[in-house]
Amino acid sequence: MGFTREELEAFRDARVPDLIGTDPRLLFVGINPGLWTAATQTHFAHPGNRFYPALLRAGVIEREVDRTSGFTDEDRAHLIARGIGITNISERATARASELSTEELRVGGERLAAKVRRLRPAVVAIAGVTAYRAAFRRRDAVLGRQEEPLEDAELWVVPNPSGLNTHETTDSLAGWYRRVGLAAGVVEAAGA
Repeated sequence: MGFTREELEAFRDARVPDLIGTDPRLLFVGINPGLWTAATQTHFAHPGNRFYPALLRAGVIEREVDRTSGFTDEDRAHLIARGIGITNISERATARASELSTEELRVGGERLAAKVRRLRPAVVAIAGVTAYRAAFRRRDAVLGRQEEPLEDAELWVVPNPSGLNTHETTDSLAGWYRRVGLAAGVVEAAGA
């Protein structure tokens, strides 16, 4: 499936519903939906995004997810059965996360905290340190497990899987996702 730039622009400011079951153990948090994500109603859907390949390599999911044309019912069920939820800091779809204002990110951070309080996941993994810094007023934050939890959830900041983040590879992302998967109990430790 492909889209023209004009077709994608029609999804600017659209919303994408969260993918969260009743008992998430690991809540992944993107910055905001991209236009391809909004068009397919599938989180991290852009063909250049390495989220699902890295999750598979990390052992967080057990089957390939072809996100570019949209989740299948089986994809959704697999993620939910694994205890994985997906949401965003900001709900508004844009072509680039840099289009979001600091105020939008802060409001989104407050909304995320309320969601975590309600859902009670074991681990929250925010994909993007720059957005985390803005949303939670933590300008010195670095990647990794944060000292302060988010509500009662263990909080991690992991690299953004966007293809625009050239500092990371699918393998390096898989390393981060394995760590949060182990922390949340959705990945078994070797030899367990």
